[in-house]
Amino acid sequence: MRKFQYIVFVLVLSMALVLSACQPTATPEPAPVEEPVEPVVEPTKAPEPTAVPPTPEPISEPAIGSEEHPIKVLFVPSVDVDFMISGGELIEQALNEATGLFFEVAVPTSYAATIEEMCASPTDTIGFIPALGYALASQLCGVEPGLASVRYGWNVYWTEFVVARDSDYQTLEDLDGATWAFPDAGSTSGYLYPRAIFADLGIAPGEEVEAGGHPQAVKAVYNGEADVASVYFSAPLLPAGTWKMGDNPDVPDEVVDECGPNADGKLYCGEYRVLDARAAILTEAPDVVQKVRILGLSAEIPNDTMSFSPDFPEELRQLIMDAVIEYIGSEACEETLCNEKFYDWTGAAPIFDENFDGVRLLMEAQGITLENLGK
Repeated sequence: MRKFQYIVFVLVLSMALVLSACQPTATPEPAPVEEPVEPVVEPTKAPEPTAVPPTPEPISEPAIGSEEHPIKVLFVPSVDVDFMISGGELIEQALNEATGLFFEVAVPTSYAATIEEMCASPTDTIGFIPALGYALASQLCGVEPGLASVRYGWNVYWTEFVVARDSDYQTLEDLDGATWAFPDAGSTSGYLYPRAIFADLGIAPGEEVEAGGHPQAVKAVYNGEADVASVYFSAPLLPAGTWKMGDNPDVPDEVVDECGPNADGKLYCGEYRVLDARAAILTEAPDVVQKVRILGLSAEIPNDTMSFSPDFPEELRQLIMDAVIEYIGSEACEETLCNEKFYDWTGAAPIFDENFDGVRLLMEAQGITLENLGK
C-alpha cells in the first residue's frame, strides 16, 4: 500500500515538474523611467521702483533793490570822474534813506560802456546818460526815459565851440583843418551836434582828439594841444535879467580880467557867473576864461536823462524818480550830482521818448550807431 502511495507521489511530482518547465519564462518588467521634471522657475520680480527724490523748492532770486541785489546806478564819465566816484557812496546812502532800496553807483569807462551795461542788465539798471546815449540805448535794447535834468531853469543846453582867446578864429567856418578836441564819441553836445554842424558847413577838421571828458577837452585848448574843443554850454547867470538864445554866450570883454573863483569856489567874472564847461577846470586853471573864449553855439539840445533799463520794475520807477527829485532839492546834492564838478543839476522833470526824435534824425543823417561810434 505504501508502495502504491509512493508511486502516486512520484507521478504527481513528475507531472508538476513537466508543467512547470512548459510555462514561458516571465519577462522582467522594466524599471519605471521617471519623466524629467522641468525645473520650476520662479517668476522674476519686477525691480522695486527707484525712489524719486523730492522736487527741490525753487530758490527765489533776491528782490531787486534788496541788499543782496542792489540797483545799479551808472553815470557817464563826462566831467570830473574822481569827484563823481567819491560822491557815489553819498548818492547811494541818500537814495536808500528815501526809498528803503539799496543802490550801487558806478562810473563806466566810456559813454558806450554805460549803454552796453544798461542793455546787459535789463532788469536792474538806471543810467544817467545824455540825449545821444539815450537814443542809442533805446534803439539797441529799449531803454526808457524817466527824468531829464534842469539847470538854472533850463531844460535844454547847447554845444559851445571854444578856442584860445588870442587865436585868429572868428567864425565856425574858420575851423576848417583845425585840430578838434571832443569829450567822447558818445557825447551829444561834444560830438553829435558839432559833427553835424561841421558837415552842414562843409568843414573838415584836421586831427581829431578824443579827450575823455568835457574838462579834458577844454584843457586841451587851454594847454595849446587843440585849436578848438566842442563842449557843453549852460547859460550864464547875469547881474540882471536872464540870458536868452541870441545873446552873447561869453562874458563881456570888459569883465574878462576879473574872472576867477569867488569865496565859494564858483567862477565869476564881475557879477556874471560862468556855468559852461570852462568852469569845470577852475581849480587847476583859475584863469581859464582869460585864456579860452567861446566862438559859437549849436541849436538847443535836450538835457541829459535819468533812464531805466528796458525791464526795470514799473512799481519802483516812480518811487525812485520822486526820491531823485527830492534829493536834487536838498543841500546834500550840492556835494554830488548838483555840483559843477558833477552834472550841476538844479532840478529834474519828466521826459518822453518823442523828445529825442531830433537827435535820432541827426544820428541817421550821420550814420551813427553804437558799433561805429567815433569812427
